Amino acid sequence: MDSAHALSLDAVGLGEAYAAGTLDPVAVFEAALARAQASSAVFISLTAVRGRAEALAARERWKTGQPRSPLDGVPLAWKDLFDLQGEVTTCGAELRRLAPPAANDAELVQRLSQAGLVSLGKVNLSEFAYSGVGSNPHFGTPANPRMQGEVRIPGGSSSGSAVAVAAGIVPLALGTDTAGSVRLPAALNGLVGYRPSLGRYPATGIFPLAASYDVPGPLARSLRDVQCLDRLLTGAAARPLPALPALRVVLDLSVLDDARVEPAVRANLLAAAERLTRAGVRVERRARTVFAEALEFIAAEGWPGALEAFALHREVLDGPAAARLDPRVRQRLERARALPDGHLAVLHERRDQLRERFAAEFAEALLLVPTVSRVAPLLAPLEADTDLFAATNLELLRLTMAGSLLGAPGVSLPSGRDAQGLATGLLLVAPAAADERLLDAATAVEALVSA
Repeated sequence: MDSAHALSLDAVGLGEAYAAGTLDPVAVFEAALARAQASSAVFISLTAVRGRAEALAARERWKTGQPRSPLDGVPLAWKDLFDLQGEVTTCGAELRRLAPPAANDAELVQRLSQAGLVSLGKVNLSEFAYSGVGSNPHFGTPANPRMQGEVRIPGGSSSGSAVAVAAGIVPLALGTDTAGSVRLPAALNGLVGYRPSLGRYPATGIFPLAASYDVPGPLARSLRDVQCLDRLLTGAAARPLPALPALRVVLDLSVLDDARVEPAVRANLLAAAERLTRAGVRVERRARTVFAEALEFIAAEGWPGALEAFALHREVLDGPAAARLDPRVRQRLERARALPDGHLAVLHERRDQLRERFAAEFAEALLLVPTVSRVAPLLAPLEADTDLFAATNLELLRLTMAGSLLGAPGVSLPSGRDAQGLATGLLLVAPAAADERLLDAATAVEALVSA
């Protein structure tokens, strides 16, 4: 099999080809490196020397029949919040270009390196991971590869992670998700994105934004890749898929009927729900759920993560280095300055009440909502209009932000396209710590929706 064509495979498919001897990890890495070098604004740095050494070691392990994992030799990319030893962690910020190189790999990097995965490099992101649009004035903005001839946003903040997978450079990329930064770009690029529960994956060596909400998570071409990666990171055993009649999915009609949800997004989600129903999944329509209350809470009281982000970056905001920030990111950070002391504790008390009620409501079911209310907008109008940028950014994150507030793991799956060919996504949501139930159900749903 041609190595360049091999990059259209998912990660599990690459591992199967290595096992069969039809592909070579070194040739696949070189093909991925060539694509990365030819890409625009996707990568901030490439780890060619490290990656070649890792690919060579993987080749030898497959030759002797001793791979470290089913994904041994698979190339992947890291959002530039993850420390890679000897590399600068820029966080997409101009003021960190000359920061000292990381002394060690992030713990997640260590674990996947030990499983044999091959690091290709570090990918672009919104500065300090604080935008759902995915633009970056310092390192450039990676274009959404799903449309040719017009530049659409990639979604953020894990913009480079999404585009690296969607453009066929790597089959897997790791991002982070605070308010939607994995799920949102996954939806806009027609990918699978998984936000795990807080603490499921280690965060040591990852630059934070709002520690109460930050989680690392993968963007991939298939749910089986996400499942395989999850097993490598958690040590969980493979599980049989649930019987379809045992699956219960809830549609919140108040979310779907909101005028901000574009017709194609709504139609594609309802079509997916109909396919699930025909296959025997129990799909229940409810007028309103706790998820809708979380949306209203954020609209009225604000996003608690904004207060944490402001506290983290306050020293920079109060000094001359603030002038070097992306003006849109700086403006968003500054909005939390006027909130009173103690407001975060009040917000978290109400948040915890919502989480408890959401866990009870979905103890035996999953919520099904759109991942994003719209398809990827054009980039140029957003760059030209600060107010439009701010409003669009908020709307892009609105639905995923509610899931984060609820502490809810979520899987975004492609749900179809609109008339222009732009991707739409559906989001399956479970209560905190119900990750296995969520992943298993999402695997079954993926097979039905994509059939």
